[in-house]
Amino acid sequence: MNATVSPPWTYTLHLPHDPRAPGIARTTLRAVLTTYGLGELAPTAELLAGELLSNAHCHTDGPYALRLRSASPEGIRVSVWDSDPRIPPAFAEDRTPGHRPPDMAENGRGLHLVRACADRWGAYTVGTAHAGKLLWTEVTPGIPWRQSRDSRC
Repeated sequence: MNATVSPPWTYTLHLPHDPRAPGIARTTLRAVLTTYGLGELAPTAELLAGELLSNAHCHTDGPYALRLRSASPEGIRVSVWDSDPRIPPAFAEDRTPGHRPPDMAENGRGLHLVRACADRWGAYTVGTAHAGKLLWTEVTPGIPWRQSRDSRC
């Protein structure tokens, strides 16, 4: 089922620096997608949001936010803002494919997973250098390679 969302919508959930916040945000994401008839996107969108939220929680000391919006009649954009203006190397503008964590590293794979599972992704700093950054991803159903990509995610 392809849902048509009109008018476009946006939800922003401001989160405290609390270990329970990413779980609350994922639950909210599922509820929003179900409300708009986009439940088929929930598994991938939840994975992407979870990785971005965990990154924000682990690498900043302050609050962060989850933003969901309709990116097209059938897709969504999942974004996470945090107060650190540094763009992670995995999301850097040059998108250097060689930057990977060592095989036995316990951390550093999450954003590579996001890049592999999202249809589109990017990052930018917000306002002044002290306003933070926003990492975003898009998920759209019906893309021919989506089915094979979902099996990897």
